[in-house]
Amino acid sequence: MKRIYIAGPYSADNVMDVLDNIGEGIDISTKMFKEGFAPFCPWLDYHYVLMDRQHKLTIKDFYDYSLAWLEVSDAMLVIGDWQSSKGTLNEIEFAKEKNIPVFYNIKELLQWNKT
Repeated sequence: MKRIYIAGPYSADNVMDVLDNIGEGIDISTKMFKEGFAPFCPWLDYHYVLMDRQHKLTIKDFYDYSLAWLEVSDAMLVIGDWQSSKGTLNEIEFAKEKNIPVFYNIKELLQWNKT
């Protein structure tokens, strides 16, 4: 089972767009799971925030945690309006530095998985 890091926008200017981003990220991650991948879904991080009653987790904690998973991933799938996501752009750069294949659509990822 190949480990796939799913990347895309999380934050936004308003709560409805944040929720839309979370929904899209979880939806795509679920589809990749059903396709036989082991996806890393950063949109599930909201659980940590809800459970962190002392508010000790920082944005940097989440970036470091995500990059640790990206570093051991077999590939990365980029979704959504990633061009305007500073975090996603940083993740793409990190993946390229680590020679991790980056895919911008599901069809290409599925084709790569067949090889």
